[in-house]
Amino acid sequence: MAAEHAATHAPTAGEYVQHHLHHLQKNFSFENAEQHSIVDFSVFNLDSLVYSVLLGAIGCFILWRAARNVTSGVPGRFQAAIEILAEMVETQAKGVIHNAASRKLVSPLALTVFVWIFLMNAMDMLPVDALPSLWHGVGPAMGYMNYMRVVPTADLSTTLGMSVSVLLVCIFYSIKIKGLGGWTHELVAAPFGDNIFLYPINFLMQMIEFAAKTVSHGMRLFGNMFAGELIFMLIALMGGAWAWQLNPLSGGFWLGFGQVFAGTVWTLFHILVITLQAFIFMMLTLIYVGQAHSSH
Repeated sequence: MAAEHAATHAPTAGEYVQHHLHHLQKNFSFENAEQHSIVDFSVFNLDSLVYSVLLGAIGCFILWRAARNVTSGVPGRFQAAIEILAEMVETQAKGVIHNAASRKLVSPLALTVFVWIFLMNAMDMLPVDALPSLWHGVGPAMGYMNYMRVVPTADLSTTLGMSVSVLLVCIFYSIKIKGLGGWTHELVAAPFGDNIFLYPINFLMQMIEFAAKTVSHGMRLFGNMFAGELIFMLIALMGGAWAWQLNPLSGGFWLGFGQVFAGTVWTLFHILVITLQAFIFMMLTLIYVGQAHSSH
């Protein structure tokens, strides 16, 4: 009877995926809430916020530890790895941003962005049900909803928040390099020329450019990480089907071997994905800031 009851109330594949794609959400009174529209500024995803801040602190600690223990002698493995990473970022920055004074801030910023996004992406390498299962036993008892997503970059609010931050940095450097008057003049004088009749069209094109770069910057990272997270969930479902069908004569039994094979292959491939997406976001940050230094 117990087995029949469990089987009756076990979630379907669709319910399993839907539950794992639901964020732990709060309103600004810190009450449990749910998002009911595509854009809802009355709620925020607490899980993404906590994990992103925590991983950001870990990333800063790693870089601080490397800088604190740096030595002029033969470097250890940890110092050598950080130096290689820092040199790679600085080389990319020199090729895009020719202002040495700006690179003093932009290069460390790009390095921090790369490490931070890599750590957030790497959360996708954890077993799908590891942290949500722990939260299932703790969260509801504390009055929280039974939802937990652990990959901050698979949350559109996180990636768009970061891309908007990059946009603000670009605007800051545009004003710093060109002056407020030069920047505002560029908004209406480019790309079609300094003609008063073309000012509205130029301004519209500039707004479209800002919006397109910002949205695509965030959507690219979100789309890749969301797809990767979803594939891991589908692979986990293969193991769930195997657990309920232990008869070797049934097709479901062999799904367990499929889960091990698919999970291993996708994990190895995903190591490349999470690194590449962090690198792409960092490079686009450098490119956009470099464009802010140049005139149309």
